[in-house]
Amino acid sequence: MPQFTQVPHSLSEDARAAGAMGNGLLAALRPAEQTLLVRHCSECVLDAGTVICQPGDEVEYCTLPTGPALCCFSVALDDGAAVETMLVGREGAVGGFASQGPVPAYARVEVLHGGVFRRIPLGKLEAAKRASPVIANLFARYADCMMAQVFQSIACNATHTIEQRAAKWLGAAVCRIGDSHVTMTQEQLATMMGIGRSYASRVLQRFKHEGLLRTRRGGIEVLDRNGLKNRACSCNDRVSAHFERLLGGIYPARA
Repeated sequence: MPQFTQVPHSLSEDARAAGAMGNGLLAALRPAEQTLLVRHCSECVLDAGTVICQPGDEVEYCTLPTGPALCCFSVALDDGAAVETMLVGREGAVGGFASQGPVPAYARVEVLHGGVFRRIPLGKLEAAKRASPVIANLFARYADCMMAQVFQSIACNATHTIEQRAAKWLGAAVCRIGDSHVTMTQEQLATMMGIGRSYASRVLQRFKHEGLLRTRRGGIEVLDRNGLKNRACSCNDRVSAHFERLLGGIYPARA
């Protein structure tokens, strides 16, 4: 399990407030319901590369990214490769929120873009859901949205081209981060997509030639979001539309 670094005491109250409301699930609640959750939350700063949980770990906390913080679920295959199945940013949460009591993790959850996270013990979250049907309904609907994202990812990986998938993934990342800079190497992108590094390199070179992005040490900068969207499949739009129907306003809007 990761070593959680508490947010420094020097963090301003405004920054703390922004961190709390920088998560869509928390922001969707009325103040009374927010209080039921936030009073049991602790804040922590996690850097890119931090592993929140590994398969088989007992999940004890629900973790909520705030602001630009971004997590990735990945599943290990027989050959040792790990393929990304879902991104979770400020629109959601990771870790046992749909279950009763601690449960073992199935997938690896890793921080892709560091930032401030809030975490709440699952026992406290369960108590809050029992006390408030509004909170219970919110997390149930979010669980449905996560399933929709997984279903769409399965279909996308099976039918869409590497270029479409790469454009979709980068678009989803910058949408959640709220910035054009994605902390990701070509090798990491290839691993996330379950493709060879040479394939990822060729796709990125093509996108660079078209002026859609540029690469830098340890990262990728998207220069033309609309152009990248035009090269992507419609999977992000489908997931966003489902979020909008079930949890209007939570899924990050495309800048």
